[in-house]
Amino acid sequence: MTSDDVTVRVREEADLAVAAAALVEVHARDGYPVEGVADPRAWLTHPGLLRSWVAELDREVVGHVGVGRADGGDAVLKGAEALGGSGERIAVLARLFVLPKARRRAVGERLTVAATEFARTSGLRLVLDVMAKDRAAIRLYERLGWERTGEVRHAVEGAEAVPAYCYLAPSGG
Repeated sequence: MTSDDVTVRVREEADLAVAAAALVEVHARDGYPVEGVADPRAWLTHPGLLRSWVAELDREVVGHVGVGRADGGDAVLKGAEALGGSGERIAVLARLFVLPKARRRAVGERLTVAATEFARTSGLRLVLDVMAKDRAAIRLYERLGWERTGEVRHAVEGAEAVPAYCYLAPSGG
């Protein structure tokens, strides 16, 4: 998927070092993710991931997203409840981030679209949870038609749980 000077493609092993450094930069600025920056490479290669993509701007990795197996977490439970089923055809949109210098170029949208298209063609429906503080991400998901399925408290290691919202991708995504 290419648009303007941004390209989204399946992540390769060679992308991991740059993506890990980008993750650390995003965390320092935004506090996202709330966990995983102690070992960013491990966070990006979580064994439950089915596929991951990177976004490049002028041949530099500036964003990342993954689709993971349903893990029984809050978003999966809320999504299954909203669908009136067990959630066996649910997957999780995860590990989405965009470097600050690449924002306002629809990079997050392009990554999300790549992930939802993969889910659709795989017969899966995506869910996610997002911290209530992450307003830009919430605006993105809602603009793309994701349905809020509930509010939960996200456990943060060594800190008090924080409010988060669960979302279900639109049908067909």
